[in-house]
Amino acid sequence: MKILMIFNCALLLLLCKTAAAQTYTPSDNGSSVKFVIKNFGFGVDGSFKNLKGIIIFDPADLKASSFKVTVDATTVNTGNGSRDGHLRKEEYFDAAKYPKISFVSDKIEKTEAGYAATGTFTIKDKSKTVAIPFTATPQGNGYLFIGKVQLNRRDFNVGGSSMILSDNLTLMLSVLAVK
Repeated sequence: MKILMIFNCALLLLLCKTAAAQTYTPSDNGSSVKFVIKNFGFGVDGSFKNLKGIIIFDPADLKASSFKVTVDATTVNTGNGSRDGHLRKEEYFDAAKYPKISFVSDKIEKTEAGYAATGTFTIKDKSKTVAIPFTATPQGNGYLFIGKVQLNRRDFNVGGSSMILSDNLTLMLSVLAVK
């Protein structure tokens, strides 16, 4: 009888701890996934749409927190239709074959400036472990996550051996996630 009571108390504590971490859905409306890369030495801005996924976040329990999000590679938009069509082709995002760009966190940690989500970032069939520093601000019934990370396009086989395109780009994230 005592063992059953101890088991039930432990189960109740576990359920209470799990319930603290809230599940949020990224909202494409109110979010932005942008990048900037140098082409011929000039900065080219672009963005992606169709942000989807599941975010579990509790600043008091980061071990229970996680990100599993994607954007649609076919939505790449630089404001130049011809260039966008070129970016969707095999040498760049190969969007017909790999329509999703994804990030799945392995851990989330507190930092001096906010947080860092470390996980697997995948473009095409290439994956790399990336740490994305971010802030989390409560926003209505969710959070606004803002982060920025440097990526090397060659790590993901994007852009081939182009000598006019910078290897490095900056990815800027502003993700509104709601319950």
